[in-house]
Amino acid sequence: MADCFSLPVRIYWEDTDAGGVVYHAQYLAFMERARTEWLRGLGLHQEALKHEADLVFVVRAMEVDFRSPARLDDQLSVSVRLLECRGASLLLTQRVERNGVLLVEANVKIAALRASNFRPRALPEFLLPQLKSLVETV
Repeated sequence: MADCFSLPVRIYWEDTDAGGVVYHAQYLAFMERARTEWLRGLGLHQEALKHEADLVFVVRAMEVDFRSPARLDDQLSVSVRLLECRGASLLLTQRVERNGVLLVEANVKIAALRASNFRPRALPEFLLPQLKSLVETV
């Protein structure tokens, strides 16, 4: 897991239901933030990709396995690993953990689209080799 990116996330009241348990949709927001910061860590800023390369990434499909709840004030780790990079799509796996215990796991299919018309497009030549070099073998 040398290329595994991890984002720390603290749980606040706004993330929870009345019982102090993280609302299930909030995990998707945590994963979105982690994917954005993963790209930023690679030097890829989504706003720049949109305006300079006519590229946006969108979630095409997601399979989520909720295993155990997080609660108010928990410190979580949200990870991103690239499993597959094709010409116009990515397959990521993301994990939400608390102290090394898996709470939520997701497989996320990402599509590359033209920002100008939201039609599928190939990943730009400058980006494809960089992403392919990050693919992990499981």
